[in-house]
Amino acid sequence: MNPRTMFWFAATIAAVVIARAFGTSAFQAERPRVIPAPAVDDGGATTSVAVLAGGCFWGVQGVYQHVTGVTRAVSGYAGGARETATYEQTGTGRTGHAEAVQITFDPKVISYGQLLQIFFSVAHNPTELNRQGPDVGTQYRSTIFPADEGQARVAAAYIAQLNQARVFDRPIATTIEPGRSFYPAEAYHQDYLTLHPTERYIVYNDLPKIEALKTIFPTLYRATPVLVGAGR
Repeated sequence: MNPRTMFWFAATIAAVVIARAFGTSAFQAERPRVIPAPAVDDGGATTSVAVLAGGCFWGVQGVYQHVTGVTRAVSGYAGGARETATYEQTGTGRTGHAEAVQITFDPKVISYGQLLQIFFSVAHNPTELNRQGPDVGTQYRSTIFPADEGQARVAAAYIAQLNQARVFDRPIATTIEPGRSFYPAEAYHQDYLTLHPTERYIVYNDLPKIEALKTIFPTLYRATPVLVGAGR
């Protein structure tokens, strides 16, 4: 059994106990929601790569593989050094890395701002600090790794917009970390959602994100995902 799956069983039991003792606010699952589009976008940008971190990279990768205009989505690590960009080391929470996804997209089809709208609405819960659902640690933090100043400007403006509008019940915990390199994850992490659709962790945590994408963004949803394995 995958280490994350084993941890999920234990974390779920603990979360239920906490929720019963302190109320549901102690454990808030990732919740899709309709949110406004960014008022500041860079639809004319030529930069066609985005790096986003929002908890387990299996689900985030799976979401963007179903987004029209995305040509590639790779699971990996960002925020730390090359030498520590492994699953085992990142899992300690001491490397500075976050599980992240590098998204290559066609800016003529989808804008960076639209990618962020999906990120904040269905890919993860941006109000959770250093965790997503049952996954806890700085490696699961909500982070945007902008490729340039334009992306950083759009991201900062959008976070401010959503906070000001009080779209979420709590302030957005997403950080913006410029100047960080991305390192692809091990091969067995790529296309994980598609390859393991019946795994309990995927069924409970990630497949609902795909359905939310289809429901909330029907014009941006595509049924056939673009897989990393298809390009090997």
